[in-house]
Amino acid sequence: MKNVSLKKYNTYKLNCTAKEFYIPNDKEELLQILKYIKENNLKYKIIGGGSNIIFAEEVYDGVIIKLDNFNNLEIGDNYITVGSGYNVIKLVNLLANNNIGGLDFASGIPGTVGGMIYNNAGAYGEEIGPHVIEITVINPNLELEIIKKYSYGYRTSFFKENNNYIILEVKLKITPGNKEEILEIIKERKNKRIESQPLNYPSAGSVFRNPEGNFAGKLIEDIGFKGKKIGGAKVSEKHANFIVNENDATGKDIISLIDEIKKEVKDKHNIDLVLEQEIVK
Repeated sequence: MKNVSLKKYNTYKLNCTAKEFYIPNDKEELLQILKYIKENNLKYKIIGGGSNIIFAEEVYDGVIIKLDNFNNLEIGDNYITVGSGYNVIKLVNLLANNNIGGLDFASGIPGTVGGMIYNNAGAYGEEIGPHVIEITVINPNLELEIIKKYSYGYRTSFFKENNNYIILEVKLKITPGNKEEILEIIKERKNKRIESQPLNYPSAGSVFRNPEGNFAGKLIEDIGFKGKKIGGAKVSEKHANFIVNENDATGKDIISLIDEIKKEVKDKHNIDLVLEQEIVK
């Protein structure tokens, strides 16, 4: 499809138009699209749930690919195999209702399984990396490959550093659990998010990684930036490590606010904040 609005495909609800946009039905169709991109030397971006990304411009002069149809799920004895387009919150709740645990730390992550692996997402002291058994990808040569060992770190991974690999499905470790106990944990954590995060405005989650031994939100609050605005973008007054789209913000508004925060934190605390979100140009 040509000239498609991405507003409903990113959680900041930024107005951005993709020159081309595809939701392939299967890996064969995806490979055809990738061959077309390679032959025409086009830039492209794979997106999941649209969280954790900032579209920098009003037009993305390339191809956006969304893997919604890669949503297979197979439950084994001590593992699951799940498509990269499967919604994380839906997955954790489905597992809980089948007395399966091991991934309940991810119950509030608003994205897809592929995005969770790409960003090595985590919460409550856990991250997805240690739960991975193997990952099926399309590699830069447009070949299917199974990866069993890969590097990952705090909110990053081999795939984020080498984003010409496309995650198709993931095999993850699971453990037996108790439905009622897991659902109660999920409920408690949901209530905590409602109390502490600005869920009433569009955002894309935590903006910066927490520096070792510190918290990005506290550093931003300490420099007096809670409520700081540039254009339609605003530092949340509820949680300073969130930027919200309060009034038709642009990607440039958000990026300018990010730059000011980084400069001020560096000037006053001599700490270089590292962006957790990804700027898409």
